[in-house]
Amino acid sequence: MKLLEKARTVFDRIIDSLASVSGVIVLGIMLIMCYEVIMRYFFRNAPPWAIEVTEYGLFLLAFLGAAWLLKLGRHIRVDVVVNLLGIKSQTLLSIVTCVLGAIICLVITGFGVDATLDYFHRSVMMERVLIFPKYTLLLFIPFGCFLLSVQFLREAYGHVQNWRAIAREAPEVAKEELKIWE
Repeated sequence: MKLLEKARTVFDRIIDSLASVSGVIVLGIMLIMCYEVIMRYFFRNAPPWAIEVTEYGLFLLAFLGAAWLLKLGRHIRVDVVVNLLGIKSQTLLSIVTCVLGAIICLVITGFGVDATLDYFHRSVMMERVLIFPKYTLLLFIPFGCFLLSVQFLREAYGHVQNWRAIAREAPEVAKEELKIWE
């Protein structure tokens, strides 16, 4: 158990650090956009790289901050129907959605690794205003999706623990709510 606790701590530090990096990226995007607007309106000389760097920053935000957002429960959730269910049914649905989310993210991770390696071996370049190897940008897709899949599995495990606790505390309610799923 000591190793599992250490792994949890390390993982939490990684996603918290990436959230901090995301915050720096947001700040950088804001400064770049302010600079771009000032240069365009006052000096009629907008830097051609500003929009492109902003686009890359927004791309990075999505993959660096996703696991952290899920950890905090800040992902978008459509819970109109879910709120009508009982607590046991909500927990079961949460387990299913977390496992599906983890599977989907692992599939994206696999395809992302494959695409990144392909672009690396073929030396594909990003050739817009900035020129750099495309795989350096694509690396963030499998990295972020892998972290997200691990967080989904952690969430599923937490929901399984809740499921067990609910079943121990009120087995008659749990049996009644399970009829919904039959």
